[in-house]
Amino acid sequence: MNESANPCDSPGGSAAAPLTATGRLIMLTVAFLGWLFAGVLMSITTIAMQPAVVDLLGRTGQLDRGQYLELSRKSQAGKSASGGSGLSAADQELLAGWKAKSTRWVAWMTCAFLFGAAAGGLIFGAVGDGFGRARGMGFSILTYSLFSAAAWFSDSPWMLCLCWFLACLGVGGMWPNGVALVSEAWASLSRPMAAGIIGTAANVGIFLMSTLATKVAVTSSDWRWVMLVAAAPVVLGIFSLLTVPESPQWLASRRKAQTASAGSSRRGEIFRAPFLRVTLVGIGLATIPIIGGWGSANWMVPWAAEAGDTADPPNPTLKATVSQTRAITGIVGSFLGGWIASALGRRLTFFLASFGSLVTAQYAFWFLYPGNGEFLWWVAALGLFNGVYFGWLPLCLPELFPTRVRAAGSGVSFNFGRILSAVTVFASGTLTQFFEGDYARIGRATSLIFLIGMVLIAFAPDTSGRRLDE
Repeated sequence: MNESANPCDSPGGSAAAPLTATGRLIMLTVAFLGWLFAGVLMSITTIAMQPAVVDLLGRTGQLDRGQYLELSRKSQAGKSASGGSGLSAADQELLAGWKAKSTRWVAWMTCAFLFGAAAGGLIFGAVGDGFGRARGMGFSILTYSLFSAAAWFSDSPWMLCLCWFLACLGVGGMWPNGVALVSEAWASLSRPMAAGIIGTAANVGIFLMSTLATKVAVTSSDWRWVMLVAAAPVVLGIFSLLTVPESPQWLASRRKAQTASAGSSRRGEIFRAPFLRVTLVGIGLATIPIIGGWGSANWMVPWAAEAGDTADPPNPTLKATVSQTRAITGIVGSFLGGWIASALGRRLTFFLASFGSLVTAQYAFWFLYPGNGEFLWWVAALGLFNGVYFGWLPLCLPELFPTRVRAAGSGVSFNFGRILSAVTVFASGTLTQFFEGDYARIGRATSLIFLIGMVLIAFAPDTSGRRLDE
């Protein structure tokens, strides 16, 4: 790895200020930590929103929290003992109504994350292209930290939903600015390593938060502490704004644009020729792993929760174990994804990741059950293949766009899939009803998204030999 101080290549031969090895390491460290804490917010969305919703619905008089929990326990005990609900008809109706209300709000919280991240990718991607990658990254970190702190004060589901949407604007903005900054600052030979490090960060955050949640229970009576964890990186955001050096390549591009009496980029340029086609391709490539994650591995978690609750004896930690297993191998896959793409080529790597994800998900949902000893091995395999995508994306998405629109293009590509994922969240109730609550059947259908990825990559430009200069 070449870490000596040298200027980045710049358009038109413009010289840019050199970066020292220390400057590069600061960039990489802050980008890694910023995306790690974004992973913490992703994990919180999965782990904490259901108990938070139950608490806030109780506080606003929309359900009786104590009675809700008691009826849920009796219902589950009845199912385990006799296959029935163990409740009277009136209690069943009451519990069903409360569950429907809480499930609807959990779906809204998930959509707040997805829509917030998608909007943040567009907003803060434009900030990064217009005012600098380091500023865009710093403001993104401050946004998700400060609004997570605000979420601690929520006294209604609506307030929590709004705060979470605003916090997740920062999650969406963190990725394109961090990736663009690191991609432009590191020499071509070390970019696969940098992409791998950035790619692992979110999975590390998910794993750490999942592990913490197994040690400190997240319950309807004690969930607010997770918001303080999510608010902790406010110090990192301030540090980023004060100390992280700017991308020399972005500075050179801005000087060239100013010399030509033009802005750094025209508003909405990535949605017009000549960038529209590549933007659509980028959106498609980034959407596959995002929807694939929601449509396969994320169904395994409630499937495992159900299996753990009904096991004899019950296994209440199975859900967390499945989440941890997926995150551990996801870290490995993310770290190796950039190197694999450099060795095998961008297109072949994406195809193999899609093929591997499809085969492992289909096998697990067709032939296994979360109580089987073999199940965790296939969860691990799915996490590995799915993780490769997230080492591939930080390396390859920035290669699709020139410097002046790189953050916006990468951000829109990566985060637009979250909007489509939100559609699947809204459809969760319909899917559950259609497949009669059978998580295995749902997973078999939704994981077919990986088959589309195997086809879509054929239409992507091959950027294997492309540098990040113009």
